[in-house]
Amino acid sequence: MAGKKDEQVCFRTMIGGQALIEGILMRGPAKEAIVCRTAEGLVEKVEDLKLIKDRYPVLGWPLIRGVATFLDSMARGVKALTYSAGLLPEEEQDEPSKLDRWLEDKLGSEKAQKYIMGLAVFLGLALALFLFIFLPTFLAGLIPGLSGRTELRSLLEGILKLVIFFAYLALCTGMKDVKRLFSYHGAEHKTIFCYEKRLPLTVENVRVQSRFHPRCGTSFLFVVIILGILLGFLIQLDNTLARIALRLLLLPVLVGVAYELNRWIGRHDNAFTRALSAPGKWIQRLTTNEPEDEMIECAIRALELVVPEEKGKDAW
Repeated sequence: MAGKKDEQVCFRTMIGGQALIEGILMRGPAKEAIVCRTAEGLVEKVEDLKLIKDRYPVLGWPLIRGVATFLDSMARGVKALTYSAGLLPEEEQDEPSKLDRWLEDKLGSEKAQKYIMGLAVFLGLALALFLFIFLPTFLAGLIPGLSGRTELRSLLEGILKLVIFFAYLALCTGMKDVKRLFSYHGAEHKTIFCYEKRLPLTVENVRVQSRFHPRCGTSFLFVVIILGILLGFLIQLDNTLARIALRLLLLPVLVGVAYELNRWIGRHDNAFTRALSAPGKWIQRLTTNEPEDEMIECAIRALELVVPEEKGKDAW
């Protein structure tokens, strides 16, 4: 866990980011910027940010906004990753699949890209639901002697969830490309910390910052898992399919509560909130690596592109 000194910020910003393939996505209150490093230098892409809650205000209400923000961020993240992958040299890009080529022939490249990104989001959600809801519930249901002992079954399901979660992260950290992605993740955190301390955004100032940030998306996902484990103790059902169905129905509530909890923790700095954020920051030891200076340069430029002209408008 990073020391207190690393977390003494002048203010907390709503600006957040995401690691991309050889680049960084930063999202501010009004703009979204992608900065990627290529053989020709830095490539920048800046767009005005149009949030779904601006079109449908109800999606900005507490609890509801957590689900809307999560789905919107996931869709935008997949789109940004696709863009960054397209900047790789041709010899490093994957060959289009038969499905990709068929969609482009039938729909045109622009519509095909939207369908492919939608499919990617759907498959990502489906994988998460399979790994963290269906699989642990199903496996626990195969263990004999748990009929009528729902508390013990819920405990075993929770242990299986954590084992799957950490096994998945361990598998990811062993992949070369993911290691670089996690280094860009570290650059993002360090740059935001530097900005929150009101220090000049230089490589030297960013490099010494902590890479463990309390408002990280990794921490959010871990909170969802922990809340899901606690909720499991309230499910007094033996039937496996019924348990899975109830967990799926309650998932939007879990996401909404986890979002509000993460939001509250991010706005306060005291012994209690530091204790609550500690497990998430510990997990960031797996999902962030120390970045190279060139990665920090990407993060700095991406942040500069989304900082609002009016000072403090991005306060959390």
